[in-house]
Amino acid sequence: MPLSWVEIDLAALRHNLLQVRKRMSARTQIIGVVKSDAYGHGMLPIARELVSGGVHFLAVSKFWEAQELLVAGIRHPILVLSGIEPCDMEEAIRQQVRPALFRLDHAELMSRTACRLDTEAKIHLKVDTGMGRLGVPYERAPAFLDKLLALPGIKLEGILSHFAAADESDKSYSELQLSRFREVLGELAGRGHAVQFIHIANSAGLLDLPHAHFQLIRPGIMLYGSPPSQELHFPARLKPVMSLKAKILQLKDVPAGQPIGYGRTFLPEKPSRIATIPVGYDDGYPRLLSNQGQVLVCGQRAAVVGRVSMNLITIDVTHVRQAKEDDEVVLLGEQMDDRISAEEIAQTCATISYEIYCSIGRHRFKYFLNGAADL
Repeated sequence: MPLSWVEIDLAALRHNLLQVRKRMSARTQIIGVVKSDAYGHGMLPIARELVSGGVHFLAVSKFWEAQELLVAGIRHPILVLSGIEPCDMEEAIRQQVRPALFRLDHAELMSRTACRLDTEAKIHLKVDTGMGRLGVPYERAPAFLDKLLALPGIKLEGILSHFAAADESDKSYSELQLSRFREVLGELAGRGHAVQFIHIANSAGLLDLPHAHFQLIRPGIMLYGSPPSQELHFPARLKPVMSLKAKILQLKDVPAGQPIGYGRTFLPEKPSRIATIPVGYDDGYPRLLSNQGQVLVCGQRAAVVGRVSMNLITIDVTHVRQAKEDDEVVLLGEQMDDRISAEEIAQTCATISYEIYCSIGRHRFKYFLNGAADL
């Protein structure tokens, strides 16, 4: 066992997937979002678990992520949410990887490539209904559809959009986006074209906008055990999938006034017992937790004192008299009756749980518990 490590609880993932199923419409299927290394949780084992759990699609951000899934033997429908670059189109078509498409020049190249290969390229048209990022602007969608539907070799399998504020308690903007999306769906129907898959709902949309489920939903953060935001009434009991743990590397007694760490930002007011933990910002533990964070030792909370450095932090365990070297420390996760959540860390750092998971998930030692598939 290394000095510090990340644990991924696949039983918790299965539990969260069940919570998704309990809240979705009977006619709806699931896109398991595994982009960005499954939010830091490990894309390949997570993808295998989700496929085993019956998700209909997997979604990634970049084509190279889709290639990793394919090389690993995961032969399942894959949607690339950021689209596919021209240099990758032929391979994507051969592998039946679907792009979220939003550029006409990409559609035309895909059409020519599919015709040359004597096959059909499946795509999902992305419509921007108010997020302001990727997508055909909804007011330009009718003209775009006229050109897209005329292209040979292209199968419009799906159409999607993305909520900008579904994680807010005020749903007025989400309802506006949904109205715009339905307008585009009406334009598509008016052209006599039906698509197999319509999708707009993310985790927040799944929970708070059941009339937006359509044929597919795209849960992301909910699968990994966190709510989309703290504003929502959250009717699902989720289990966090990721933990960050380490061992106490050294214990020392220091006198009052003895500086701790870079910059001497912590000076004990009384004789103290300080534990050094082999975790730092290289492991994704935020430097903003310097003199702010808390960890769990022997089931008790202990304060991070001094600056978080690249590979080490120091904690005050003066009150945890039973603590000893090599004891387990939980920096993210549960120990006995307490838990350090990603939401707690995120609040301290003025960020969101997504960033905490992605950062910590880059840790080089990751262990998959409760039925992990082979890497």
